[in-house]
Amino acid sequence: MKATIWHNPRCSKSRNALQLLRDNGYEVDVIEYLRDPPTRATLARLYASAGMEPAQGLRITGTDAVARGLPNASADEVLDAMAADPSLIERPLVETGKGVRLGRPTEQLQEIM
Repeated sequence: MKATIWHNPRCSKSRNALQLLRDNGYEVDVIEYLRDPPTRATLARLYASAGMEPAQGLRITGTDAVARGLPNASADEVLDAMAADPSLIERPLVETGKGVRLGRPTEQLQEIM
């Protein structure tokens, strides 16, 4: 079984999600998204697959997302902002053959495992 995780090793939720995948036998492609950010097109695909609006994947804590008006911005504006500044991407995003989920809380990953 394979999975891809858009990961921040400094984030406990992201580390927990990675461990959960490994504990369940997944071969995990780990992408440190702050160093190797996804493209706008990749983000759009991931959120569409997860059944989420891009604003639902917006990281608020520790960012200037609210000051920039991003929580109420259009999907295109949010995707553009995330592509330009990957710190705005909430983590971890996980993709398996069964779909994509934001691993907050980590239990949501059970839906795609």
